[in-house]
Amino acid sequence: MTSFRVLGPLEAWDPDPVPLKGPRHRTILARLLIARGRVVPVGVLADDVWSGTPPPGALAALRTFVADLRRALEPGRAPRTPPRLLVTAPPGYALRATDVDAWRFEEALNTPTLAALDEALALWRGPAYAEWSAEPWARAESERLDELHQLASERRAAALLDAGRAAEAASDLRSFVAAHPLREESWRLLALALYRSGRQGDALAALREARAKLAAELGVDPGPALRTLETDILRQSERLVVAEPSGRLFGRDDELARLRGNASAVAIVEGEAGAGKSALAEAFAREREAGGWTVRWGRAGEHDGAPGTWPWTDLRTAGEELGPAPVLLVAEDVHRADKDVADVLAALPGRVHLLATARDADPGPQYTALLARLARAEPLRIRLGGLDERATAALAGEVVGRAVEAQDVHLLRERTGGNPFFVRELARLLATDGPAALRTVPPGVRDVIRHRLAQLPEPARTVLRQASVLGRDIDPELLAALAGADVLDALEEATRAGFLTDGTRFAHVLVRDTVYGDLSAPRRAAWHLAAGEAAERVSPDDAETLAYHFTAAATRTAKARAARYSALAATRAERRNNPHEAARLWRQALAHDGGSVAALLGLSRSLAVIGHLAESRRLRAAALSMGELGAFDVPAIWPRNDDEALSATIAAAATKALTGATGPARSRLLTALAMELRGTRDGRGAEAADEAYALAGDDPMLRALALNARFLHAFPSPGRAALRRSIAEELLAVSSAHGLATFEVLGHLIALQSACALDDPDRADAHAAAADALSAAHALPVVAVFTRWYAALRLAAAGEADEAERAYRAADADLARAQMPGMHEGLLGLALLSIGRRTEADDLGPYEPWARPLLLLRAGRPGEARAALRALPPSPHDLLWEARLSLAARAAIALADGESHARLAAQLRPAAHEHAAGSGVLTLGPVAAYL
Repeated sequence: MTSFRVLGPLEAWDPDPVPLKGPRHRTILARLLIARGRVVPVGVLADDVWSGTPPPGALAALRTFVADLRRALEPGRAPRTPPRLLVTAPPGYALRATDVDAWRFEEALNTPTLAALDEALALWRGPAYAEWSAEPWARAESERLDELHQLASERRAAALLDAGRAAEAASDLRSFVAAHPLREESWRLLALALYRSGRQGDALAALREARAKLAAELGVDPGPALRTLETDILRQSERLVVAEPSGRLFGRDDELARLRGNASAVAIVEGEAGAGKSALAEAFAREREAGGWTVRWGRAGEHDGAPGTWPWTDLRTAGEELGPAPVLLVAEDVHRADKDVADVLAALPGRVHLLATARDADPGPQYTALLARLARAEPLRIRLGGLDERATAALAGEVVGRAVEAQDVHLLRERTGGNPFFVRELARLLATDGPAALRTVPPGVRDVIRHRLAQLPEPARTVLRQASVLGRDIDPELLAALAGADVLDALEEATRAGFLTDGTRFAHVLVRDTVYGDLSAPRRAAWHLAAGEAAERVSPDDAETLAYHFTAAATRTAKARAARYSALAATRAERRNNPHEAARLWRQALAHDGGSVAALLGLSRSLAVIGHLAESRRLRAAALSMGELGAFDVPAIWPRNDDEALSATIAAAATKALTGATGPARSRLLTALAMELRGTRDGRGAEAADEAYALAGDDPMLRALALNARFLHAFPSPGRAALRRSIAEELLAVSSAHGLATFEVLGHLIALQSACALDDPDRADAHAAAADALSAAHALPVVAVFTRWYAALRLAAAGEADEAERAYRAADADLARAQMPGMHEGLLGLALLSIGRRTEADDLGPYEPWARPLLLLRAGRPGEARAALRALPPSPHDLLWEARLSLAARAAIALADGESHARLAAQLRPAAHEHAAGSGVLTLGPVAAYL
């Protein structure tokens, strides 16, 4: 048999090398191999062989080249015998190859074991189709195979890691990332391999190198996988340890225990297709066999050509043939049992125990009758639902070959409903294609669903297809309006078949996605438009549904309505404290309305709340450039701006707009002015905050905003933690009473900070826990930035320097990703200096002048230290005022510098009852100790 090699220089073997005459012959062979057995028309082949400009007589020359190739590939073929490899097939030629190294390589990738991957990679001798990489007809295939080659290298590295060969994986990956510096998965694997090889520092260095490469080449930050790994390494997370393989039965321990303790001779296990009924029965049967039982199996209905009652019909007459041991009969799929099978099962000998499995979605009359006959035995009935997240994680981990990330497990369970068959199929895609595959439908699942759909009557299929346009949850009234007919019978039919639950919800997301995905684009758009128009009649206030349908309709006539309803739904999502949904809907509105100011500001607000601060600032600046200040109801915790230029622009716009403004509008403008003047010595900020508060009245949002502004200017002198605590208490009362979740979080964080300053760690702990709980409830990732810094402060205060350093560095990594330069710049260096762990690489940013005297003194330069101490600039009035002064006090005390003593003592004395910890992120101990 002739084999072909394209992974490197083109070769043919049979079994020795086949002589290929010249470049045209080789080009024809390569072109036909790329076609994978499909016919290549003569004209197309000529164009490709001569790079788009065939000369006169090209077709005759082409026939000559083909004849030469046939003689070379089949030298023993008799005259006038049809060729079997390179065949003529109108309107051109085809190559009937069966052994091509590229094809074998792709097949090996479907079995991602280390042995299979080694075998696959051994096939490569160089770039695929390298001779023709510049040709349009070969470029795509060459690039595709090259991408697969890179993917195989990554999978081999992952397999090495799973096998405990981390050092070997690290060695291979180092050269691989050098050749492919933009593949984030390769960097992730390299860092993980280095970490598991005991090289934590090198692992972090690799991640820093990856960040630099991505920034330099693409201008982007690392993706979530690299960011998560960096955090895990800094925390030395247990997730980085190789997971132990799971057992075979997942998440059914309780059900197995119920079978073991069953006092009845009959047990029935029910559930939908793929629920794991057979797996549970097999596990129980193995236990019984190990205990000396005789186990027999059977299946109702035709199976493998055997009659449905086999092998049960002989049980009543088997007698001594079964021996003295008790017997377990496992009868599968009894929902399909006919009367004969039912008769056998209902009249089993006394020492035969029955374990039956059945699908309960559509109980037919025979199954119902069988249940009635078995009721006399008081059977144990177990219904298998979906696996919980823990069992889903274990099952997926076995399929993938490694521990699966928590967010992937959550999505996996959400899309499969925990159905073990669906979980396995989707996990296989996760193993080969990564997390993005979790939003697809596995081919095996799709085929099963399509097969089951084909059994439905046509009216039920049509209604199910229309229902898929409405989403997973189905409004029968809206569906009836869309279908223009009575749909109840069809919904009942689909429910009995297991596609729907109670006629109002698809049983699984994957079922809905399969049905919806099989609709043609024109039909889908038409039905969405019709559904939107029907929804306007049936539920005109349901902005979310209307936005969904008019957006999906994707027609010019639907565009304006899509923008209007998306904006309305986004506003409601903000009021419900659902910023992620609001951000999605504001983006949707922007896509349809061409960039209105309202949508720009709405998206800016939502992005700020969920932590996309850089993009939020960009959008707010864009709205300002259109002459609109707008409402920006986003809390601010750190009294230093992230973008001073933008803040100055906003402050100027607010000042201008204040002329003539009254009432609530004036309150909002004053709040905006106060917030943007935070951290400055501009006295207008505090005045604006007080006036905004006075004008807020009973409006909860205006009061919350004004209280936020007052907090940002609550630093008339050091030692004002009690003032900030009172602001936090009022803010918590307003926000909790009116469901303002983001401002409730702000209240807890301000209270946490003041508790740190007042040396009340129990109260601080309680407020940190409350903030984290709200963060989890409303998906507010920025909150964790502050609570993680607080957790590091607690370690520092307890004298756990090693643990505190690790925690501070991990918290700094989170802060770097949070896009908050006003807080991030220099904070890690200051925190590490407070515990004596700062290195030269840890920048101090704006805090450097207050640290300089102490650093110079430690460097043995007391004269310069004294000069730096006396030249200290005035401190910003903010959360770190006491910390800056305490840091300078350390140097003043060590230098015995009387002049500095007096000046610093006068500034610190109002804080004599506090700790220099009012930031909630670091502590320099009790102020009284310095005084």
